Amino acid sequence: MKRGLFVGRFQPVHKGHIKALEFVFDQVDEVIIGIGSAQASHTLKNPFTTGERMEMLIRALDESGLSKKKRYYLIPLPDINFNAIWVPYVESMVPKFEVVFTGNSLVAQLFRERGYKVVVQPMFKKDILSATEIRRRMIEGEPWEDLVPKSVAEYIKEIRGVERIRMLATNLESSEKELQAPIRIPEY
Repeated sequence: MKRGLFVGRFQPVHKGHIKALEFVFDQVDEVIIGIGSAQASHTLKNPFTTGERMEMLIRALDESGLSKKKRYYLIPLPDINFNAIWVPYVESMVPKFEVVFTGNSLVAQLFRERGYKVVVQPMFKKDILSATEIRRRMIEGEPWEDLVPKSVAEYIKEIRGVERIRMLATNLESSEKELQAPIRIPEY
């Protein structure tokens, strides 16, 4: 049995992710989907929680039919900000895998250095199928729904994700400082 790893931040899940996952699902028997920056949420770059991103992936994989095609695992991967030991860290967090699928040159290099087979999956309309572009469109009030699976657009609306992103974009500097400040619990 061949198991593959695909890591992304999925902020939000978009049609490019699903196209890439279709490619990955065709190559292996099981797929590990690593949710990168799992500790991050409620920032402009990472507006959604890990649980929200997992829900988006579950819905999108169901909508696409991929969830019925192969077994997959969703594994949160918090950042460690230490590239030299990132691959052993990932290895400690996920089931054993034989191949890594990525479009990120750093990720490819790090896994190759550890002896993994790396497959650079095709990128699909990267200029518009980009989470950064989707978040920008949300902020600017431009159409974004066609860039994500229908189930993801519905979920983002359910959780008021666009409103969250717009709030984060408004007065960004103070919002970022406020969101990153430690929470102080009063002593009694």
